[in-house]
Amino acid sequence: MWFNLKYMSGEQITNDSVETQNLEGGLHSSKNSSKKQRVDINVLLNNVRLAQKKEKRESTIFFGLVATVIVITGVIVSI
Repeated sequence: MWFNLKYMSGEQITNDSVETQNLEGGLHSSKNSSKKQRVDINVLLNNVRLAQKKEKRESTIFFGLVATVIVITGVIVSI
């Protein structure tokens, strides 16, 4: 193509600072620098693993509460 694709890239940011929201809900402000920022895949994988661990813990607690209610109801009905 006869035009430069660099200007169509999503990586080019025109603002001096960028605010993003992290998983905990806090704002993170960073200055745009001439160096390209790299994303560490290990950090991303750790975040996914922590989220999956939290989901598993919540579902286990929910299942335990439901099982407890069923057992208590069965004991009360049998008396």
